[in-house]
Amino acid sequence: MTSAPRRLATETASRRLATRRQILAGSAAVAFTGAFTELFAGTAGARGHSGYGPLLPDPDGMLDLPKGFRFRVLSREGDPLRSGEGLVPSNHDGMAAFRGRNGRVHLVRNHENRVTGKIGVPTVDGLTYDPAGKGGCTAIELDARGEVRGERVAVAGTAVNCAGGPTPWNTWLTCEETEDKAGTNGYTKDHGFVFEVDGADPRRTGAVPLTAMGRFQHEAVAIDPANGIVYETEDAFERPFGLFYRFLPEKPLGGTGSLRAGGALEAMRVPGVPDLSRIQETGARFDRVEWVPVPDPQAAGTPIRHQDFGPKGVTHAQKLEGCYWGGSSVYFVSSYARSAEGSAADHFGQVWRYEPERRRLTLVIVFGPDTDVQLPGESPDNICLASGGGLMVCEDGGGAQHVLGVTRRGEVYPMARGRQNIGTAEEPEWGEFAGVTFSPDGRTMFVNCYTPGTTFAVSGPWR
Repeated sequence: MTSAPRRLATETASRRLATRRQILAGSAAVAFTGAFTELFAGTAGARGHSGYGPLLPDPDGMLDLPKGFRFRVLSREGDPLRSGEGLVPSNHDGMAAFRGRNGRVHLVRNHENRVTGKIGVPTVDGLTYDPAGKGGCTAIELDARGEVRGERVAVAGTAVNCAGGPTPWNTWLTCEETEDKAGTNGYTKDHGFVFEVDGADPRRTGAVPLTAMGRFQHEAVAIDPANGIVYETEDAFERPFGLFYRFLPEKPLGGTGSLRAGGALEAMRVPGVPDLSRIQETGARFDRVEWVPVPDPQAAGTPIRHQDFGPKGVTHAQKLEGCYWGGSSVYFVSSYARSAEGSAADHFGQVWRYEPERRRLTLVIVFGPDTDVQLPGESPDNICLASGGGLMVCEDGGGAQHVLGVTRRGEVYPMARGRQNIGTAEEPEWGEFAGVTFSPDGRTMFVNCYTPGTTFAVSGPWR
């Protein structure tokens, strides 16, 4: 998910700076059509609101929040794990919160470590896939008062664990964003898989790759709770860009382990649309989405996006990232597209909605450069439904990093700003946010700072 801070084109910089100042001064209305309302159809929560006011500087220099909100640091890179298994690993990324017994909450957190990762996930017997892999997940247990009661390894020996998604049976699917095979970068096994993680009892799920779900640069997943179909995004860095997939399990909704039973992997084809970046009109709709069988889901010889899908091909998109289920639809994000890098057109972010029952795909939001709909940062990345309605969006770009709210009415407001400067005074670099999620009762927002790895719990007057 993460990359070096990216620079915007000169011709759009002044417009983006003006938008940033407008939003960070308070809250800014942005021009959405009625399609935006569909984004929250069927979800719980109060009516949209216009934010919580300006961000106040944190005297400790860590996290700026609106008045009335406060944060606690739950976990910090390099600190000892409470389990005694080693140190808290680097590169905090995707995350989800699950309800436990007696009011407890289990946080499952990804660590997007490559072989160069500063602090790898400690290898633990029974929880390690490939001893050469430094990625994986850790699990934090909170009691009913929100105090940390445990922190341990949940899966180890994986690689570049970026995002993922929760299952209807309260486990976490962690995704490897790599296609490295055994013998590459010192790995002893093939990588590029999805792994299932039980935050309450990691040994129940172990370290077993869900190979039938495909081997590619996974980003995020979302499951249709009605039939167990899994939707998957691919964050490919070079042309041909990533695909949007669906996995049809042979044993749907069978609880922990059901996805190991196998199934069929398919890729999305939007007739007449080889590249989603070409679509620039909010509300654009396609009613005949097709799904094409993947010739070789294991990508034994050729990466999936390079495989032969026939004369009609499949639909690609640059930087497919966040993915989640809401109401009766799956939503997924394209963080940006750049024609200079091979995309058909430019944008600063898209949110797409796919309705399975209607086989309908709709462009719900498109951010800049030629629209009035823009975030203050460079591109949307991790997203989640906010407890009071609307979205929370993690910014991924250059400069100071933010968690931004987007209301049902289409207003963008600042929720948090990182103050953990990891560069120099002349050339500061801020660790991006990742893994934003809410506690099961909606009273606490959890979010990670990627670098230096930090997990925050934010409480306050949530509406």
